[in-house]
Amino acid sequence: MASNRPTRADLLKRPIKMLDLTKERTIGDLMEGFSSTSFQARRLSQCVDIYRKVTQRNGSHTILMGMSGALVAAGLRKIIADLIEMRLVDVIVTTGAIVYQDYYQSRGYKHYKGDPLSDDVLLHSYMIDRIYDTYVDEDKFRETDVHIGKLLESLGGKRYSTREFMAILGEDCKKDKGSILGAAYRQGVPIYCPAIADSSIGIGLATSYKRQREQGKAQEEIFALDTIRDNHEMAQIVHMSKATAAIYLGGGVPKNYINDAVVMADMLYGEQDGHEYAFQVTMDRPEWGGLSGSTLGEAQSWGKIDAEATHTMVHVEMSVALPLIAGSLMEGRKFRPRKGPVLKWNKDELVSLQYSK
Repeated sequence: MASNRPTRADLLKRPIKMLDLTKERTIGDLMEGFSSTSFQARRLSQCVDIYRKVTQRNGSHTILMGMSGALVAAGLRKIIADLIEMRLVDVIVTTGAIVYQDYYQSRGYKHYKGDPLSDDVLLHSYMIDRIYDTYVDEDKFRETDVHIGKLLESLGGKRYSTREFMAILGEDCKKDKGSILGAAYRQGVPIYCPAIADSSIGIGLATSYKRQREQGKAQEEIFALDTIRDNHEMAQIVHMSKATAAIYLGGGVPKNYINDAVVMADMLYGEQDGHEYAFQVTMDRPEWGGLSGSTLGEAQSWGKIDAEATHTMVHVEMSVALPLIAGSLMEGRKFRPRKGPVLKWNKDELVSLQYSK
């Protein structure tokens, strides 16, 4: 019986190459150099390789990107907007905090350099909020909360998927070239926010809901966000895609939701394959049993990642990892937009998902 056990020679045929910074002059050069090194540098290079493979294949993959964490506060807003503009992502699942802080900046407000050792009681007295070493203006946050509530309130009572609601916010940001919401609106990239209530957006909508109830409006006359409709829509996207690739920037609800979209599609339509390519950037670990740190191999046991999928995880802080991954990809494409799939909707029905030729 033949053995699949590798020989000693097999295991010692790929030497580590010393990184030569006199030759690696671009981000792409550095990532290529990382591919022959070790530890997280090699994993980071693998992420770039996976991303490059799925974006070079026009008309074959729908790219789903999950985003969590303080990406806007970290200064990554324009990078994500550029990835959308270049059609290097086709569907986004995000936390409410990311799109809220994007919208906050579109209103002309800023994040500020801070100090992680600040006097937080003093900050609170000044109405300044701290995100590790970054400050935001709580007065402007509250103003934005109320503005979002009044914006949706002005449209009258209706049920919305979060995709529709994100498009409403995106239309309001469409002139902001650095906006995630604005870029998604311009490119027709759907954004889902399944845990939207757990954010400042949820706070703003709650103030609007209270105000309308106090005005005597019945519950059915007030807007509502239907996250179960999100499930139905996401299942259609996955089902109608030729194949899917998943990019997880962080973990949390967006990671789980992109994974669960495969299960939803399988339950609704049957015989659904898992994601064919996937990578995750995270600082979480699998030992504690939480979803954010769970391996993509574990997701294969659920059928969420395909049995033959190409996948990797890199444990690098996002403000360092994303510029390197995105920069290498953009540099290699020479800023040529990818031809991503076009999604056409009729309310909650995905009428068509067509890949450009």
